[in-house]
Amino acid sequence: MCDQTFMAATFGPCDSCGKASPLMNIYIKSEAINYCSFCVEMMACQQLQKGETLQSLKKESDSLKKKLEEERGKLNDVELHQVAEKVEVLSSLSIKTRRVLKGHGNKVLCVDWCKDKRRLVSSSQDGKAIVWDAFTLNKVSEISLSVFYFDSNAQNGLDNKCSVVPLSLDKNENLAAKKKSVAMHTNYVSGCTFTNSDMQLLTSSGDGTCALWDVESGQLLQSFHGHTADVLSLDLAPSETGNTFVSGGCDMKANVWDMRSGQNIQSFESHESDINCVRYYPSGDAFASASDDATCRFYDLRADREVAVYQKDSVIFGASSVDFSLSGRLLFAGYNDYTINVWDVLKGTRVSILFGHENRVSRVRVSPDGTALCSASWDNTLRIWA
Repeated sequence: MCDQTFMAATFGPCDSCGKASPLMNIYIKSEAINYCSFCVEMMACQQLQKGETLQSLKKESDSLKKKLEEERGKLNDVELHQVAEKVEVLSSLSIKTRRVLKGHGNKVLCVDWCKDKRRLVSSSQDGKAIVWDAFTLNKVSEISLSVFYFDSNAQNGLDNKCSVVPLSLDKNENLAAKKKSVAMHTNYVSGCTFTNSDMQLLTSSGDGTCALWDVESGQLLQSFHGHTADVLSLDLAPSETGNTFVSGGCDMKANVWDMRSGQNIQSFESHESDINCVRYYPSGDAFASASDDATCRFYDLRADREVAVYQKDSVIFGASSVDFSLSGRLLFAGYNDYTINVWDVLKGTRVSILFGHENRVSRVRVSPDGTALCSASWDNTLRIWA
């Protein structure tokens, strides 16, 4: 689910016929080429054997995919909640709103914690990014930007660009003037995150791709093609030496990527609507996803399959964001019905509901030390829960 919808196409000369037309970016033996739709179809037909058609090959591909799913299904001997039957049931949680941060003039779309475990950074459709002191509720910095999304101290949004803004403790310093454009997509930028080196930046976009950029030079280091619609979210593996990340989008797929090769190494297609958020489990061996189909799902990368679905008949609104507790036992999920549901990851049951927001919850983030949860909402506020 995306609040804003944009259509964009790459236009230019075809690498085959040379005519200026909308182009399809495809890869042949890891080499990127830009062909028009006619040349792509001609290239495909040239490789057909006698008696073969594109329709027959598609049918064969679907058949092989079905057989692969059947073989994978034979290994699904037990569900996660069955394994966790003997695990002790969680005691009742007492999570309440401890702080309400007011200062934005429109929908708050993004929030993240700084590594000092005290400061927060948020962005809104009012065109401002605000750095907060979560203890005192004071604004540390305020930056006027012409974009709507913000992540850590990199900002991205609907101008198709991703920029880095250096943060400073000097309140009088003009941070917007120091903004440096790093990434450029052909459609809106939906998410960004620094890699472990802080010298590289990962982005996801409505153009259906993810990309890795060098912060200093702004050079594109690697592009990731595999989604067939807008990519709405990404998350980097938590390991310091991890070279993988996961992405989710409007094609209802969650893809795991190798940053070094640019290859899609795992793919999961069990959701029935847009995937709005993906988030790694603290150990890095699994991840969760939130979708407009009103479910959150849990995927084990080692088992290469979905192992749990978090849903209830009474939950009929889409899930917009998820995050794990520090231990990984709890999954916090923000929904479009203004609530935050807290799920027991192992048993698959809902253990609490957090009320307080007066509009859609757009983002939930657990603090680095695990002691607090921050939520952002379309009601123009942020809430800190503990």
